[in-house]
Amino acid sequence: MGDSVVPEFWTEYFGLRPDTAITKGGHFITPSGRPSRAPGRVGLWGVGSKSFVRSDQLEPHLRYLIERLNLSRPGLRELLGREGVKVRFWCYWDNETGDRVPDVPDDIRALMEALGGTIEIDEYR
Repeated sequence: MGDSVVPEFWTEYFGLRPDTAITKGGHFITPSGRPSRAPGRVGLWGVGSKSFVRSDQLEPHLRYLIERLNLSRPGLRELLGREGVKVRFWCYWDNETGDRVPDVPDDIRALMEALGGTIEIDEYR
């Protein structure tokens, strides 16, 4: 994500179509499938794991995305810097009972740190 995201560039780079693509200042298709009323406030290129991973644990989803996007490829951090964008995992954590803790393994934290990225967890109760 970032103001300078060019979705077509990242689609070609990763070799897959995003689930979400927004160019800052441009109209986009909302998650409901409708055109946006207002232009995008930030650029975004994103893929999800929910359709591919059947688990209520966080780790399998993160590992799927790391593999699918090949986030350990050489030069990715430098490319992100040149393009002026950030990588982040934005996770929805369903914790209806309130007694679960999302676990992000150390190696995944280290990879994201090496990329200058973040892991954000939005917890629902």
